[in-house]
Amino acid sequence: MVKKILIIEDDPATSRLVEYSLRHEGYQVLSASNGLDGIRKALTEAPDLIILDVMLPGLDGFEICHRLRSEPDTAKLPIMMFSAKAQDMDRNTGLLVGADDYLTKPAAPADIVSHVEALLAKKEQATTGQEKTSG
Repeated sequence: MVKKILIIEDDPATSRLVEYSLRHEGYQVLSASNGLDGIRKALTEAPDLIILDVMLPGLDGFEICHRLRSEPDTAKLPIMMFSAKAQDMDRNTGLLVGADDYLTKPAAPADIVSHVEALLAKKEQATTGQEKTSG
């Protein structure tokens, strides 16, 4: 089954680069250019993973991540923060609010894809592990 990735990114050039890189690897890609639209799509489209910018108009990525973690339907959804904010403090904040990974911009398409694949594999292992223990 094709994995669905939601990109929440307000910069069109970055969004296109990430989208192209993921589509080239066979992923289905959805996009949102602001936080509220991103949250709505996360809840209605059931993506397998979210790539989330930190600096967005309105709600920032930290707040979006926190809100997604508080929703039962998205609480365990892998979230990769993708931001130009490269300070340790920013990375730590991202992980503290619930991101599973934090990749700084600019990043090579191969790096983006490898981080996505690692998070999806981790999610798959967690799901498989839960099925074994509950069954």
